[in-house]
Amino acid sequence: MKKRILSGMRPTGKLHLGHLVGALDNWIKLQDEYDCFFMVADWHALMSEYENPRDLKENILDNVIDWLACGISPKQSTIFIQSQVKEHLELAMIFSIITPLGWLERCPTYKEQLREITNRDLSTYGFLGYPVLQAADILLYKAGIVPVGQDQLPHLELTREIIRRFNHLYPVRKGTAIDTKFSNGEALFPEPEALLTKSSRLLGLDGRKMSKSYSNFISLSEDIETIRSKVQSMFTDPLRIKFTDPGHPENCNVHSYYEVFAPKRKQEIDALCRKAQIGCTDCKKELAEILIKFLAPIQERRGELLKNKKEVLDILSQGEEKARAVAQKTISEVKTLLDLP
Repeated sequence: MKKRILSGMRPTGKLHLGHLVGALDNWIKLQDEYDCFFMVADWHALMSEYENPRDLKENILDNVIDWLACGISPKQSTIFIQSQVKEHLELAMIFSIITPLGWLERCPTYKEQLREITNRDLSTYGFLGYPVLQAADILLYKAGIVPVGQDQLPHLELTREIIRRFNHLYPVRKGTAIDTKFSNGEALFPEPEALLTKSSRLLGLDGRKMSKSYSNFISLSEDIETIRSKVQSMFTDPLRIKFTDPGHPENCNVHSYYEVFAPKRKQEIDALCRKAQIGCTDCKKELAEILIKFLAPIQERRGELLKNKKEVLDILSQGEEKARAVAQKTISEVKTLLDLP
């Protein structure tokens, strides 16, 4: 039996090239090796977007269409919306009861986002408890593997701490009528392991972190002329003032995009840049055409799905049914351990 993976994305806006190379490319590869549950994390999105939730419904469908267009297969993976499986909140509530407040307040990601995100009030009970819901997401499906980047390891370790505490407080006693074929010894829940993902990290067009807040990205559904315009706006080597100045590709954000989307051409472009044989404008023109060609098959598939949204809704309905069956079984086991009705 394949090991199970749970991963998700928050539907806070259009998916962009950063999502593709940072997560989706990896998800596509994982489908062949693991039993993958891919979740639209709309509860998590609401934690930061609660003041303006109007776009969530549209974003959910739009994001799933992008997943499918990029290669996420409903035949290989379970695709579902988090809020449609109510057991996420049930398990999160149980975990919140046993999670010490200090664990959440010390979470480095929580403190970092409070510092960096100043245009929204994140000083809420829900946002503080973000890692508790995340733990429930993972353990509801008894996922033994979680694909994460290095910066997400503290969140996963907090999940593991919550599970250790739960398993300590509520061990599965011998003779208990609970199916624990996925469990770890006499514990109901396994401690999920990190699968450190190797993925390319793209900066935004302006050299900052790629973010909806900065509007510094190229979306997967971007039209051709907008791609050309956005690429021309990209920051380049600050030390290259004139065409005749030799360039420094290692300091140029444009060249980092070549490394991801045209690695063979990058070596040639780097050499031309260092010798001042190609200007920044021409370099960006070529990159724009590379990106347009790269996105063309994704956008073609996306167009087909937009014409048949019922197919997408059916995929989500089937995924919800499969996810709920697993989730209900887990909650039933938890309630048995806690002597709940």
